[in-house]
Amino acid sequence: MSSATITLSNGVAMPAIGLGTWQSSPAEVTAAVKASVKAGYRLIDTASVYQNEEAIGTAIKELIEEGVVKREELFITTKAWTHELAPGKLEESLRSSLKKLQLENVDLYLAHMPTAFNNEMTAHIATPVEDIWRQLDAVYKSGLTKAVGVSNWNNDQIARVLALGLTPVHNSQVELHLYFPQHEHVNFCKSHNISVTSYATLGSPGRVNFTLPTGQKLDWAPAPSELEDANVLAAAKKYNKTPAQVLLRYALDRGLAIIPKSVHENRIIENFKVFDFKLTADEIAKLEEKKISQRLFLQDFMVGHPEDAFASERK
Repeated sequence: MSSATITLSNGVAMPAIGLGTWQSSPAEVTAAVKASVKAGYRLIDTASVYQNEEAIGTAIKELIEEGVVKREELFITTKAWTHELAPGKLEESLRSSLKKLQLENVDLYLAHMPTAFNNEMTAHIATPVEDIWRQLDAVYKSGLTKAVGVSNWNNDQIARVLALGLTPVHNSQVELHLYFPQHEHVNFCKSHNISVTSYATLGSPGRVNFTLPTGQKLDWAPAPSELEDANVLAAAKKYNKTPAQVLLRYALDRGLAIIPKSVHENRIIENFKVFDFKLTADEIAKLEEKKISQRLFLQDFMVGHPEDAFASERK
């Protein structure tokens, strides 16, 4: 079992490390979930758009039946994709995810983006984030999820939904890594008692392999490798750890949750072996000395949408 948890503002305990499942095919993810839980992971992070909830549900069911873990020991996060954020769609979408996952509820349900689209993602639906949050408030109050949150939202959007006075935002999942440290967002969330989950904590070296369901590959801007950063390599040598473990520990020591993705059992185990060392404040400062801040996931499909979270960065 993970030796670290983060307590959400409603008292729910969320493991600080989980298995990310983006780009994991159904066949791969079943084995990955089983390997991760047997290695000590208790958080599994998925999303409807990953198209692997059914396989994850099967893996969870089999692990429980085998007596490896109890449902109440697991923390399952899933997310509503853009078309599921359209007016009146969210509860139906969550129930569909629950059916695939073979669960009565999830532990955390996130709005994957702040932008609603039609089913084909060919047209914007100009739903304000306030209306998206009203739907999340409703599924939370109905007991279908134990916590609710957002992903890829900016500070202003979160502030707007907090101002509604409904269920508060429990978690914000954002791209966050050494070369995109998101200090402003983390400080904003901490000031509002919102936990933060980092995705792409290793700089997402696997992003270049991503293929859309259409078979199309995306063009990615070149980015320096954090795994080859000289200060990361020095810390890895000092602690007898891998560069990946240092980057994961960097996020943990900032009080963040992490969801490293892998389908390889040896890497899944390696990523979990980060609780036997800690980085000092000086070491974290040393790692951050390059002052690089480069977003890798620009979510260009949001361009032109009235709720484009990154509009100010595109100017």
